[in-house]
Amino acid sequence: MTTLKVPVGPADHVEGNPHAECTLVEYGDYECPHCAHAHPIVKRLQKHFGKRLRFVFRNFPLREIHPHAESAAESAEFAGSHGKFWEMHDLLFENQERLGGTLYLELAQDLALDPASFRAALEKREFMSKVRSDFSGGVRSGVNGTPTFFINNQRHDAPFDYEDLRAAIEAASPPK
Repeated sequence: MTTLKVPVGPADHVEGNPHAECTLVEYGDYECPHCAHAHPIVKRLQKHFGKRLRFVFRNFPLREIHPHAESAAESAEFAGSHGKFWEMHDLLFENQERLGGTLYLELAQDLALDPASFRAALEKREFMSKVRSDFSGGVRSGVNGTPTFFINNQRHDAPFDYEDLRAAIEAASPPK
C-alpha cells in the first residue's frame, strides 16, 4: 500500500478538527470532473464524521489536460494567503465550467479580496511554488491522477464514492 510521503504540516490547508482521529488528504485538480464529483462527497463525509475527521486539500493540477487547473490552484492559494482558501476552493468547484481569469477575478471580488493584488499575484506567479510543491509531494506519494485520497497516510485505492470512503474512514478510525 502506498503511503503519504509528505506529512500534513503548517503549509497545508486543513479543515476540521486539527486533533481528529482521522485525516483525509485529497490531491485534486480544480478542472478535473472527477474531483468536482468528489467535492460534495467530501462535504458529506465531513458532515457525517464531524470532529472525528480533518480534511486536507493539496493541489495536483494536471495542466497537460486541464489548461485552467494551475491558475485555479494559484487563485485558491492567493485566497488562502488572505484566510479565504476554503471559500475559494468551494467556489472554484461550484463554477468549474467557467474556470478562467474572468471567473477568478469575479470570485476574488465576491470574497472581498483586492482585485489589483490578486491580478498582480497571478501575473507574477506568486503562488506557483506552493502549487508545484503540492504537486511534487503528490508525485513522491505515488499520485498519478485526480482525485487521489489518503486516509491516515495510506492511499485509498478503492472507489471514491461516499460509501467506500465512509467505510474506509470508519476502518481507519473506529469510534471510541
